[in-house]
Amino acid sequence: MPLNLDKCIEQLRNKEILSEGTIKEVCTTIKKLLINESNVNQVSSPVTIVGDLLGQYYDLLEMFKVAGEIPNTNYLFLGNYINRGFYSVETISLLCCYKLKYPNRVTLLRGNNESRPMTQLYGFYGECMRKYGSANVWRYFIDMFDYLSVSATIDNVYFAVHSGISSSLVTLDQVRLLDRFTEVPADGPMTDLLWSSPSAAVQGFGPSRRGPGKTFGFDAFKKFMQVNKLTHFVRSNDLCLDGFSIQFDDALTTIWSAPNFVYRCNNLACVLEFLDNSQRHYNIYMAAPETERYRPATDPTKDIPDYY
Repeated sequence: MPLNLDKCIEQLRNKEILSEGTIKEVCTTIKKLLINESNVNQVSSPVTIVGDLLGQYYDLLEMFKVAGEIPNTNYLFLGNYINRGFYSVETISLLCCYKLKYPNRVTLLRGNNESRPMTQLYGFYGECMRKYGSANVWRYFIDMFDYLSVSATIDNVYFAVHSGISSSLVTLDQVRLLDRFTEVPADGPMTDLLWSSPSAAVQGFGPSRRGPGKTFGFDAFKKFMQVNKLTHFVRSNDLCLDGFSIQFDDALTTIWSAPNFVYRCNNLACVLEFLDNSQRHYNIYMAAPETERYRPATDPTKDIPDYY
């Protein structure tokens, strides 16, 4: 029986999780689609770029209200779909179904949370165990994450990636040659793309306070942009209280799309709209109203909560 994507999307929009068998079929099917994508996806404007979502499913639905529903809006997601929030399963399930139904309207990139160690540490593994009673759904998704692309260009002049640049990757052609079909390594160029952060206090590249990845200064950033003839760089991975921040002479934007992060930070969220006249529009929104969300009770049997 073929996968009924309309039914899956309707079920998820009604806040109901998909069955284990359906999740398996979704992940198997989407891998066949993702395997043909380049490490540097080519996307055309107009496009709306989305940063970290981190399992805040009701806020994802709120974002669609503000920025436009699929397929009316063309979306590029920068990764970190899961962990931290209460509804990682619903979040990644819905985005995968939309990707399968509208492959030319949805681009999914990998974030640093789409990895085995991060999902075991920050909640996704535990959520799958609670909602399905086994680790099977976690395995289906985590294997699929190894297929996600790592970057994109918009109109060949804007560059989008989850986090940063690498001292080992001078050109986009070098990014295209990476073997991405693997777990995120402890270090190296792929790790740098998913973990590195900009810093005005650094010359060239320096160590990262997070551990994985590096910090990169304006000089290293400027060289990367000039070599690849790029005009703007879009990333996520860093919480922005106003939803976004702009650095490096208006050439780098960080966007954050999880409002009131972990349900207590009181931050705004933002998606970045690249318009077809080369203009940028920062679309800011707040968390979904409490009357439109359900928050599960804390599991009293656990010494350490999955989320904080």
